[in-house]
Amino acid sequence: MSGAFPWLVADIGGTNARFGWIAGPGEAVAHVRVLPVAQHKDPASAARAYLAQLAELQPGAPAPRSAAFAVATAVGGDLIELTNAHWSFSRAATQAELGLDLLLMLNDFEAQALSLPRLSSDQLRLWPAAGAAAAAGQAMAVIGPGTGLGVGGVTPCNGIWLALPGEGGHATLAAADDFEAALLAHVRRSYEHVSAERLLSGIGMPTLHGAVAAVLGSTGVAALTTEQIVSHGLSGQDPVCERTLDAFCALLGSFAGNVALTLGARGGVFIGGGIVPRLGERFFTSAFRDRFESKGRFRGYLEAIPTALITDTLAALSGAALAIEQAQR
Repeated sequence: MSGAFPWLVADIGGTNARFGWIAGPGEAVAHVRVLPVAQHKDPASAARAYLAQLAELQPGAPAPRSAAFAVATAVGGDLIELTNAHWSFSRAATQAELGLDLLLMLNDFEAQALSLPRLSSDQLRLWPAAGAAAAAGQAMAVIGPGTGLGVGGVTPCNGIWLALPGEGGHATLAAADDFEAALLAHVRRSYEHVSAERLLSGIGMPTLHGAVAAVLGSTGVAALTTEQIVSHGLSGQDPVCERTLDAFCALLGSFAGNVALTLGARGGVFIGGGIVPRLGERFFTSAFRDRFESKGRFRGYLEAIPTALITDTLAALSGAALAIEQAQR
């Protein structure tokens, strides 16, 4: 297996594919470009378009020898099908078409998890007064409320970091008080199983908003998109939207605490995805951290675990790079 540089890395979602370039050992991801998925038939086509752009900046640059693509879908055999986009492709055919010695396909939250060991302070915003520092060499977890709810973990194993991809967003959501119990009871009238993703995601927040309105007894409340709920809630002029954001943060805190306990994530729990950064200061003054810690006899265990918001939207690319590095050891 060749360890020769350069390396090509990508983070591919349902809307955009982000590509980056690693020129040599220890170098950061460079020349990041964002390409719309809808404008390309498959990842090989998008990669060629990216490489053509790069050639204009660096004439004569060598072709990549290794690549790692993080994709927003489950990764198993040779056939990869994006959950929320039209791309359906063969891993082996893509490798051959791009002339690569190595092509790794990772779940997007597998790559996000692999980014955690190398995140620096300027890529994070730590929760104030939480666990001040991660326990070195300990398992870590990442939770990402975006379109859906991604969950991943990473743990040290024989000198490398082993990613723990899963589908934790589909775990059953639990209530911590009577109000939340009423919310879940209302949602169960429409859905047999109320997962965390059912409420704690872009596709789920409108459902949470409708449940909050029903439990509060608010009538005539219009159905809103996630973007509208966030905007109206932050404006301070819509009580139902405000209460929805409060419930979102509290439930997310409880869920994050469950993930920390399940994975033994003493190295920290990190929040990714696109929703929480839009909440700004409201997230850091919410009940998230209190609910994260509120696990009865294990409060002390959780008080020592730091929580942080990932502010770098390109972190998954560095996780993909670590996957190549470790595969070639």
